[in-house]
Amino acid sequence: MRRVFLTFGILMCLACQPAVSVEVQPSADLEMTSELFIRIIKTTQTDRMGVLETWRRGADGQFHLDRTFPICTWSGELGPKLREGDGQSPEGFYFVRPTSLNPDSSYHLSFNLGYPNTFDRAHYRTGSFLMVHGECVSIGCYAMTNDGIDEIYADVEAAFAGGQSFVRVHIFPFEMTGENLDAKTENPNYAFWENLKTGWDWFERERIPPNVTVAQKIYQFSESE
Repeated sequence: MRRVFLTFGILMCLACQPAVSVEVQPSADLEMTSELFIRIIKTTQTDRMGVLETWRRGADGQFHLDRTFPICTWSGELGPKLREGDGQSPEGFYFVRPTSLNPDSSYHLSFNLGYPNTFDRAHYRTGSFLMVHGECVSIGCYAMTNDGIDEIYADVEAAFAGGQSFVRVHIFPFEMTGENLDAKTENPNYAFWENLKTGWDWFERERIPPNVTVAQKIYQFSESE
């Protein structure tokens, strides 16, 4: 009987211990050089400055969330970048290539998002050197902490080293649920965001980022290879 009470007491003490935080590790089949996709969300319900997500293709052919990084800061308001000097951080669908990487950046490390893309140019939008970088300061870029950009930059480098020719970067103003978009019907960017939502929904449904082209001044989506 004494042994039973002793065991019960030990269990009760363990139950009162504070919970231990455990970092979730990516699936075993998500190697550092597996195909990488980046999604940026300017603002979420829990992160006012938003998040940068890294996703990797798994053995099942679909992409799985690998890690989430809080954005340190971005500039402007919700909505796309329109012109050079407007201080807006862009929204839309972009590609990062090996030549986009800048290990000697004045902002610790950086990679160029490729703004303006075909869609931006079709709408006569201007701007240059729109980056994801470190140092937590932005005049149109997405600024991360230096520790954050160290890890993101390494992931992009590893993807290229593994044979990936470009990394898709999809940028959204908010989580593109129907409810969130319906709350923006009076916003002048509503039609643009409706177009972005089609790309968001494609990935949410298929868990594979779509191929993105531009026709008649709108984004078009099709199955990617």
